[in-house]
Amino acid sequence: MHGTPQLTPELLLRAYAEGLFPMAETRDDPTLYWVSPEKRGVIPLDGFHVSRRLARTVRSDRYAVSFDHAFVDVMQACGGTRAETWINAEILRLYTALHVAGYAHSVECRLEGELVGGLYGVSLGGAFFGESMFSIARDASKVALVHLVAQLIRSGFVLLDTQFQTAHLEQFGTLEIPRGVYLARLNEALGTRAYWLASAGSATAFSASVASGETGLTGFSGPMATVSPGAIALQVITQAS
Repeated sequence: MHGTPQLTPELLLRAYAEGLFPMAETRDDPTLYWVSPEKRGVIPLDGFHVSRRLARTVRSDRYAVSFDHAFVDVMQACGGTRAETWINAEILRLYTALHVAGYAHSVECRLEGELVGGLYGVSLGGAFFGESMFSIARDASKVALVHLVAQLIRSGFVLLDTQFQTAHLEQFGTLEIPRGVYLARLNEALGTRAYWLASAGSATAFSASVASGETGLTGFSGPMATVSPGAIALQVITQAS
C-alpha cells in the first residue's frame, strides 16, 4: 500500500477498473491508501448459499428492505458501529459523490421504521464491489446481502467482489482467488452490460414486477399482496444456481 493525493470520483472508478480500492488506517487518518490484495474474495452469483434459518428470516419479511434510500446513513452506520474503521471523512465524501453519479448503491433494512442493517458498494459494468455492511439487529445485514444478490442477478451482473475472504462471508459461499485470476474476471465483468435496476426502489417494488410478469420468473401467481419480497429474492437466487 502507498499514500495517494486527494482522489476524485473519476480517478476512483479508474482504480476500481484496475483492481484497486482505497482505505484509510483509521477514521481520523486523512490519508488514503491503495489496496490490491494478493488473494481476492468473491461470491459466485450462481453459487450463493443461504442457510435454512436465514431463508426463513428472509421469507418472513421481518425487515423492510429498500435500495438507495439512505446511502449516507448506511455509510455512516458502517463506520459508526465499529470501534475502528477505515471509513474516514474522505471516503465518505468520495463514495457519496459516486452515489450521486449513479455508481455507488446501498441496501437498507428497517425494523419499525428504524435503520437496523444494510450495506453499500460500487457498480461498474457487470461488477459490483461490496464495501461494507452493518447490523444492529439479528441477521439484518445478511438479509440485505440476500436482497443485493437477487438484484445483481436480475440486473445482469456477473461479479460480486467482497475484497477479502472473512469467516462471516465464507458462510455465503465466498471464494478466495489469486489476483491474476481476479483481474481476468474483472476485465470480463467490465465488458458486460449490466444495469442497476433497484435505484430508489424497494423489495416490494420488485415483487410488483414479478406479480405483473416482468421478470420471467416462474412459480408465483396471484395478486401482489400475496407475494413476499423475501420469497422472490430467494427464488431469483435459486433459479440462478
